[in-house]
Amino acid sequence: MFRRISQFCKQLFEDAPKTTAPTPAQIEPQTPELTSGGLSLALVPRDAHSISRKQISENALKVLYRLNKAGFQAYLVGGGVRDLLLGLEPKDFDVVTNATPEEIKKLFRNCRVVGRRFRLAHIVFGRDVIEVATFRGHHGESNEKISKANAEGRLLRDNVYGEIDEDAERRDFTVNALYYDISDYSIRSYGGGMEDLKAGTLRLIGDPETRYREDPVRMLRAVRFATKLSMTIDEVTAKPIKQLAPLLKDIPAARMYEEVLKLFFAGKAVANFDMMQEYKLFAPLFPQVDALLKEAPKGPAMKMVQAIMKSTDDRVNEDKPVTPSFFYAAILWYPLRQRAEDIAVESGLTLYDAFFAAMGDVMEQQCQTISIPRRFSTPAKDIWQLQLRFERSQGTRAFKLLEHPKFRAAYDLLLLRGEVEGGNLAKSAAWWQQFVEADETERLTIARSGNKASGNRNRNTPQRRRRRPSGAKAKAEE
Repeated sequence: MFRRISQFCKQLFEDAPKTTAPTPAQIEPQTPELTSGGLSLALVPRDAHSISRKQISENALKVLYRLNKAGFQAYLVGGGVRDLLLGLEPKDFDVVTNATPEEIKKLFRNCRVVGRRFRLAHIVFGRDVIEVATFRGHHGESNEKISKANAEGRLLRDNVYGEIDEDAERRDFTVNALYYDISDYSIRSYGGGMEDLKAGTLRLIGDPETRYREDPVRMLRAVRFATKLSMTIDEVTAKPIKQLAPLLKDIPAARMYEEVLKLFFAGKAVANFDMMQEYKLFAPLFPQVDALLKEAPKGPAMKMVQAIMKSTDDRVNEDKPVTPSFFYAAILWYPLRQRAEDIAVESGLTLYDAFFAAMGDVMEQQCQTISIPRRFSTPAKDIWQLQLRFERSQGTRAFKLLEHPKFRAAYDLLLLRGEVEGGNLAKSAAWWQQFVEADETERLTIARSGNKASGNRNRNTPQRRRRRPSGAKAKAEE
């Protein structure tokens, strides 16, 4: 028994043959073949690529080997293969096979089948989840139970299974059409994926307009991969994006929330924002912000967006935490202020009260395009409310405000606003910065000095209107 376990472990973790594999730049082009669909295929043997099983997660290997042992084809596919070839650490490892979700479930007790648009098997190993997909095929005769598209061509259901060549033709970019074969450790490169990886070119498989209409999120993926991998989007691939960008409005808001996390919380927020602006992809996600950017391209709203993107990148690169609550509070601050001013004019409310009415409106409208979970939208509103208290709390009240659970996030937004607007707001931010960074003894002195200067209110901060006396009290005052 012990000998068999040892032999299995040796097979699992040792690579053969023992050769020094080249980097992608050193790979000699293989003679390509053509698939039945006309997509080129190049086979890269083990001794001609740099991937080792030691670089693949143990759980992914378990899934690959069990599928292979059961008589199914099993491949590591997509981003995991691509990143390993580029010398990057993959975020996750995805597997593709000719086994159906039901057959996969019979092999793994820790399997759950998920998805409606395209059914997937998730093999759960504690916190690690290996996603296993069945080879996708081409859509033939219409059958709404397995495949369905809307009038714009977007796939609503895509449970058509096929062979590996068909699956490759259904992939989005050539650099993601790379399959690591666990049976002989070779790589199947479709559509010139290996060559595009070497050249740093991001190229869509198939007709770009058709593929974007099938799934408009591919336009966002093109931007994200281009910045993440330092690649250039192929001219043909890029051409339809501006025209088709409005299709993103039809994507479910919950899915867009996940895409925003990938775009702006991975250390490439500035680069992604700039490229999204170039291809008109930012407007469908943040219509309220975009309206202000168009109105004043160099105004405070643009400065705030640039500041929050840079701040988020800095924190990610320094391994500091970033939260959607702060991100959305910051990026929506100027739409909130604009909406509050509109409500004040329309209703006659004070600007202070109009701000509270505007918070729900702005957040509700944003959630129509990006579904922000309540666990983040509620703290974002707390951060907004604290902005109204900063100027009013200079002095001894500052100690109480300092104890608020969302004080730090609100304080960071105040500093960003001070950088953006300058003037009295910058002075208020400087006072708070001095107060926060001081020790307990110094804080008391600073707070007392703040009380003396509290008459100089920041014009950017809404103030409560004093109520006019009424009734008997008014007559007594007369």
